[in-house]
Formats: sequence, structure tokens, C-alpha cells
Amino acid sequence: MRTRVITAVVALLIFIPVIVYGGWLIQLAAIVLGAVALGEVLVMKKKLVVSAEAIISFLGLLVLLAPQSWLAFLPDNLNREFLFFIFVMLLLLHTVFTRNHFSFDDAGVLTLAMLYIGMGFYYFVAARNTGLSTLFYILFVIWTTDSGAYMIGRKLGRHKLAPQISPNKTWEGSIGGTIVAVIVGSVWVAFFPQHFSLPIMVILTLIYSVCGQLGDLVESSLKRFYGVKDSGKILPGHGGILDRFDSLLFVLPILHLTGLI
Repeated sequence: MRTRVITAVVALLIFIPVIVYGGWLIQLAAIVLGAVALGEVLVMKKKLVVSAEAIISFLGLLVLLAPQSWLAFLPDNLNREFLFFIFVMLLLLHTVFTRNHFSFDDAGVLTLAMLYIGMGFYYFVAARNTGLSTLFYILFVIWTTDSGAYMIGRKLGRHKLAPQISPNKTWEGSIGGTIVAVIVGSVWVAFFPQHFSLPIMVILTLIYSVCGQLGDLVESSLKRFYGVKDSGKILPGHGGILDRFDSLLFVLPILHLTGLI
């Protein structure tokens, strides 16, 4: 517990100033966090992080996360989406050059990882660009969902939510976490209004809280498939970057879908 607390305090002391400053610093942070998260997927897949497939994947991720100004030198017919697809094709070609030691399945996993991580952190930056209060809003929704689900689940949890994926999660904890998040999110929006009215934001907060828990379960499923407890070890007591950002990576694109960012 002491290790978890120390890690959390140090991480927040670094993380909060970065998101408050925004600009190039949060863009750089998104790229670094995304690269570490992709590295965790490679390690779970038992792939070297200095291999050809890793380098191609990191470059594909960079294309998704790079500011538009970095890509301004490209011709009009070579936009971000097509440039990303070029790296996907390179992964597919790599299956030929390695005679299937790097397989089509491997290429599929890394392509999905690039999209999952890349788009998640892309909208992390987009949320900050929309406004500091918007980013703090969704952070508080996710954090209070997790904390509320943990505390209420420990006290009242009886019915397992997804025992084969995450044995400790319960329906009582899940519902309780969402209720806590809706209360906290509503209070935040009352003081720091967002794009929509308060009644609509209450409904959206509920949706975001549920989607955050789904993102948590997705990452739990990933770890269970690869037989690991944590996605990484970069955060002592907390695991890896995917362990800490799993809910956000799933929720932030939903914010864009619902028009909040």
C-alpha cells in the first residue's frame, strides 16, 4: 500500500502540471505514454521492443499522435490516415520477409494496438485542447468511478460482474461507482459548465462512467488472455500505463462521438 501511495503522489506531481500547462508538453506526454503502452503490448506478445515490427508499430503510432504541424510537409494525397495505412501494409509485408515467424495474427494485434492506444491518447490531447475543465471533468469521472466501485464493492459486493475476466468486480460495485461518478461529475459541471446543459451532462456522465468500466474490462481481458497480472511494471504498485489509462483510452473517443470534444 505504501508503494502504491508513493507512486500515485509522484505520478500526480508530474501529471497535473503537464495537463495544466497543455500545449506541446501534453502532446509530448501523449506520445511518450502511447509508446510505453504499445511497448507493453509488445512485451505481452513476447516481441522485442527493438524488432522491425516494433519500430514499424511505433512509427504508425506516432503518425496517429503527431500534431498536424509535424505532417504539414506531406503532399495533400498523403494524409494522416493513408500514412498510417502504409505502416499497416509494412507490417503485412513483414510477414512475408520473416516467412510467417511474424504472422498475420501478430500484424493484426499490433494494428489494433496502434489504433486502440493511438486514438485514445489522440483524444486525450483533444480533450485538453477543448478546455482544462473538460479534461479534469472526465478524469474525475473515471477516478471516482474506480474508487467508488472499489469501496462499495468491498462493502456490499455480492454478485460477480465478469468472474472469468475480472473476478473481484461486482455488480454492486459497478453500479455504486457509477452513482458516485454521476454525483461528482454533476457537481463539477455545475461549477464548470460544459458544452451541454446540466441534465444532458448527467446522462452523459452516466454513459462515460459505464464506458470507462467497459474499458477496464477490455484491458483485464487482454491481460487474462496473455496470462499476466499487470500490463507492465513502470508504475510500482500500479502496474503499467495500460493499467492506469485503460478506462480513459476507451472513454475519450466516446467524448468525441457525443460531441463534448
